Amino acid sequence: MTRAVYVAAGEAESNKGTVALGLVELLSRQVESVGVFRPVVREGREDALINTIRSRFQLALPYDACAGVTYGEVHADVERAAGDVVARYRALARQCDAVVVIGTDYTDVGAPTEFGFNARLAADLGTPVINVVNARGRTPAQVAAAVELSSRELAHHHARELAVVVTRAAEGLAATSHPTPVFVLPETSSLRAPTVADLLNACDGRLFLGERDGLGREVSALMVGAMSLPGILDRLTEGAAVIIPSDRAAALLPGLIAAHTAPGFPALSAVVMTGGTDLPAPVDRLLSGMATPLPVITTEHDTFDTAARLSAVEGRFTPEAGGKIDTALRLFSEHVDGRLLLERLAIAKTDVVTPLMFEYELLDRARARRRHIVLPEGEEPRILRAADILLRRGVAELTLLGDEERIRVQAAQLGLDLAGAGVISPFDKELRERFAREYAAVRAHRGMTVELARDTVTDVSYFGTLMVHTGMADGMVSGSTHTTAHTIRPAFEILRLGLVSSVFFMCLADRVLVYGDCAVNPHPTAEQLADIAISSARTAALFGVEPRIAMLSYSTGTSGAGADVDKVRAATELVRERRPDLQVEGPIQYDAAVDPAVARTKMPESQVAGRATVFVVPDLNTGNNLYKAVQRSAGAVAVGPVLQGLRKPVNDLSRGATVADIVTTVAVTAAQARYERARHEDELPEAATRR
Repeated sequence: MTRAVYVAAGEAESNKGTVALGLVELLSRQVESVGVFRPVVREGREDALINTIRSRFQLALPYDACAGVTYGEVHADVERAAGDVVARYRALARQCDAVVVIGTDYTDVGAPTEFGFNARLAADLGTPVINVVNARGRTPAQVAAAVELSSRELAHHHARELAVVVTRAAEGLAATSHPTPVFVLPETSSLRAPTVADLLNACDGRLFLGERDGLGREVSALMVGAMSLPGILDRLTEGAAVIIPSDRAAALLPGLIAAHTAPGFPALSAVVMTGGTDLPAPVDRLLSGMATPLPVITTEHDTFDTAARLSAVEGRFTPEAGGKIDTALRLFSEHVDGRLLLERLAIAKTDVVTPLMFEYELLDRARARRRHIVLPEGEEPRILRAADILLRRGVAELTLLGDEERIRVQAAQLGLDLAGAGVISPFDKELRERFAREYAAVRAHRGMTVELARDTVTDVSYFGTLMVHTGMADGMVSGSTHTTAHTIRPAFEILRLGLVSSVFFMCLADRVLVYGDCAVNPHPTAEQLADIAISSARTAALFGVEPRIAMLSYSTGTSGAGADVDKVRAATELVRERRPDLQVEGPIQYDAAVDPAVARTKMPESQVAGRATVFVVPDLNTGNNLYKAVQRSAGAVAVGPVLQGLRKPVNDLSRGATVADIVTTVAVTAAQARYERARHEDELPEAATRR
């Protein structure tokens, strides 16, 4: 049975998009397929919120399936339109485990009756309602009255209220007493701010210069550049969009681009050139050769018309507005009790685990007790972009290593908010001396002296690892610009507990499997294979995967012989001796480990065969090829390598890592740090097992 919830607001500008985004993310953690549906949309253009949710959550649904009728159809025949909405909703619901329905926007239906219209639709669809109440400009008594009035309206139309979300609340506004749960979302200025993409659309513009990634930047202010360049430079503010006439762009634009990239000047969000006049050829040639991240928009409208259009733009959710989306999701997760909502919706967690569900679980585990992660490659743009997302989502506290002024300027140029991140130079005199003495003490048996260590510890990998070692950070993630050896060598020297190995989490369409060791140990002995199996089982359990260990070989059971098979057989027995509580089978071939039909033929009595979740490979050659073959052939998402066997977590990135890869790896590292004590105990942490 499809579960659904209807998000309805009593007036415009209620920020119900934040509630819708938060609900889709919440449901995506619980069920395999989530849909979004808007009963009424505008004519002539696709709904931005539908497309934002489809893009953000990778919904495999066409736009038309997510949209009901138009406002024009509602005006023409409201009863017929309501019937069409129900039919279209049911067609979508048949394809989904859960659906979030987003009510109308107070544009064309008519404000006095529109909430009642949404209430009637919710009753027709049979969906409970999240009642969104706008608190902006209201006293607590007025908010309570608005909640009561809208709740009575829902009841009048036989719609069931699931909960109330009070949005845009002033600081200190508490939840009002009410029969259903009430959650309060504080006013957040960045959610009201338009993005550069919003400005581009509002003035019918086109991107003249700059990167399309810059279209998601938030615009904090508008400024009309009607003065000479010195006068404009004196009045620039952080995040402003500057409107200039195109016939003066030759005199103004190069200076504005230079100011955007220069230390000591505020970083801009965009420049908008009005009037559509072509630039002089030499200036056009100069600008075309400049690499700038600053978006420059050109429009045919004149300066007055453009300024009027842009001043009227309200911030909204679009697929490009990644920062705004991350802020909204964090706001929802911090102020809404998702578990209570799921209980009231009676949605049980599915046994299926999709890649998206695993990603959200990682973020939840990391956020549950925020840890401090150091990122040594603090001047790398991908790291900066990932840091912005991590901070907006509240995944971890962050420290970036590098030159602070350079990092802050670069972040501002990229339109990133890194105010919440610390920045430390690896040449900081006090820390350099402290770390040199610490490193010399740790490596004294290798002849290390304080004098030699002073140079070694300025290397960002050593500096970051020593931050972890001394408790200044809980974990480290590096490798986007450094080799694996450069990243993990300091961890091996300083943080090693025993055998260091790795696992990959392989996220298939419906489950998560764990492969180890595919990155560290080329030719493990039987004893080392047993260590890898036990460590991998512990790591799997920490991330919600019930460990059932398959010790892989080219032979299953007693059907084969030879040194390689005997090594796996011996390793399996060692695991059983050391950890009799673990389910382990070996030697076993991959098909017998994953396919129940093959398992019934080859190992009918085994508790692991056909349902293994942790796969221990006999050597690095096998493991590296196995995970890459599954990744490419099955379209699996590979998360890792995740290192194990260290006192505190350090994880390596591929030098081709995307921003999303970095975010995921930091979340893994933060979650590992959260479970640090459990990782050092022989028993699997009971709270970490899920199925």
